[in-house]
Amino acid sequence: MRRDRPRATARDLERYAALFASRTRVMTSSAMRDLMAITERPEVISLAGGLPDTSTFPAEDVAALAAKMAVEGAARALQYGPTDGLAAVKDCIVAVMAAEGTPVDPDDLLVTTGGQQVIDLVCKTLVDPGDVIVAEGPTYPGAVPAFTSYQADVVQIPMDADGMCVDQMEDVLDRLEADGRRPKFIYTIPNFQNPAGVTMALDRRRRLVEVAAERELLVLEDNPYGLLRYEGEPLPTLRSLDEGEFVIYLGTFSKILAPGLRLGWAAAPGPVLEKLNLGKQATDLCSSTFAQSFVAAFFAHREWRSYVERLRGLYRRRRDIMLDALAEHLPREARFTKPQGGLFLWATLPDELDTTDLLARALSRNVAFVPGRAAYTDGRGGSSMRLNFSGVGEDTIREGVRRIGEVAQEQLDLLRSIAGPAPAAKVADDPARAALDGPATDGPLADVLRLPPRDERSRRRDAR
Repeated sequence: MRRDRPRATARDLERYAALFASRTRVMTSSAMRDLMAITERPEVISLAGGLPDTSTFPAEDVAALAAKMAVEGAARALQYGPTDGLAAVKDCIVAVMAAEGTPVDPDDLLVTTGGQQVIDLVCKTLVDPGDVIVAEGPTYPGAVPAFTSYQADVVQIPMDADGMCVDQMEDVLDRLEADGRRPKFIYTIPNFQNPAGVTMALDRRRRLVEVAAERELLVLEDNPYGLLRYEGEPLPTLRSLDEGEFVIYLGTFSKILAPGLRLGWAAAPGPVLEKLNLGKQATDLCSSTFAQSFVAAFFAHREWRSYVERLRGLYRRRRDIMLDALAEHLPREARFTKPQGGLFLWATLPDELDTTDLLARALSRNVAFVPGRAAYTDGRGGSSMRLNFSGVGEDTIREGVRRIGEVAQEQLDLLRSIAGPAPAAKVADDPARAALDGPATDGPLADVLRLPPRDERSRRRDAR
């Protein structure tokens, strides 16, 4: 019989404090993981997680493929597999990367337990306490706990409409070199960046690869969304420009198939891949052979690109619905990105608002988002938020944004009734190139849309 025990107190935890590794003192929790339990409640509208719409996956395929696996390959699917992954799955990865113009040799691949494991393995392989990681600012909120867990010193580079400001990155590298410090790697999400939603321009991609070669620095290219483009022309991956010399490529089936499979991969230079493989052996021996067998069976059974094309149409529509809802419901001074693809956009509210505090109010109205501070390691991003448009339906997006706009306006009215209105924000000559990330201390970020005046928004709404 299970006995319910009282929750551990601070005093109870002190008994174990001397046993914890020093790195646990700097470990941080993932903002998305913290919200997951709350957003599991059916009444909560979650615009927080990076959730693809798994309801689009053909249910008949799941049943048919599982039955086929049971008859033809159950023994293998339920057995241990090689650490680097099944050959059949590597063939699928080769096909996916080829669709983005990125040829890869199967021997250069390591199949992982989701893309998140690649980030962890790269840190495990390369980072000692105090080592420098260069990343975009803001960066993927799920990478922040991985970086801090390995006690890295994360230096974040500002972004604008064309992605990471590579010229500013070079200045930072010069300063680090003058101090005798060499970054272990540069982390970037060049396509539809999470959380900003912007895409790195071609000239910056080329220069980033050149800088990596000139300085012999590794680049971790995180590319989960590259095939989810809704407009514009595809751009070459960093790996295709680099030809496998200094770029570690991270891919995943989570966004183009299903995240519950927990399958990703790394493509890396040989010596790096070997170390990643050793790190994975010590972590989980191998990724799920059952999941790998399922992916291989799906690729053999169905034209996977047609499924991705279906997702593109669905997500494009949901992105547009969210953009319209933000224009209608957010405070007048708010601004936000219009991503060409991916799953997220980045919204910045008036400076007086702190989205970490605002989240608590939003949760009381049963709606969730990721506060902007989760995308920085130094406390920036206080007035910003990441919003996901792929995981819920169109009416739910509208209602979720309405609730966020409602609590934001209520809080803004309250603060201004106490302190008086804030000075009018200075608008850049070209709003599409204006800074996005709230207060000036946060630095420039991305392509933005500014909201029209409220009377114009009301006319638009009435005209619908």
